[in-house]
Amino acid sequence: MTLDELGSRICIMGPSNSGKSTLAEAISRAQGLEAVYLDQLHHLPHTDWVPRAADEFAALHDAAIRGSRWVVEGNYSRLLPQRLATATGFILLNVPTSVSLYRYLRRSWFERDRRGALEGGRDSVKWGMIRHIAVATRANRSRYQDLFDGLTLPKVHIKSPMALADFYRSNGLRR
Repeated sequence: MTLDELGSRICIMGPSNSGKSTLAEAISRAQGLEAVYLDQLHHLPHTDWVPRAADEFAALHDAAIRGSRWVVEGNYSRLLPQRLATATGFILLNVPTSVSLYRYLRRSWFERDRRGALEGGRDSVKWGMIRHIAVATRANRSRYQDLFDGLTLPKVHIKSPMALADFYRSNGLRR
């Protein structure tokens, strides 16, 4: 499946630290789509990941998907029906848990200007996040797979770092 076949409104979902933000940025540059990072909409800038009020987040989310050309990365399943109602394509990233844990530690310790980062915030290692990646992600993977299987949109399931690299290469994307 090529990017052109996914259309001009693409949803990217997957476990935390699976590469969603980096992929969204690459697709945004290549296809001229607005990149929307749901973590940035859900959390208040210049905080240590303090969530916005639910209605404020929903309003920001809904405004972002009213556009005609976007790539939205993030899960936030409560608002997924709105995204899927207007999406033209879907990408599921499903890298192994060990890869997600490695990426989380790397970004927390070494990356300062990562894509999708919270404005004015700084990533730091949090035990709650490690637990989320190592434990909660298992149930989420099953839900994401069920969702993916039921979609009628053009879709791509990327199951490994090698498959992700192949997707980048075959679509002329740069990280």
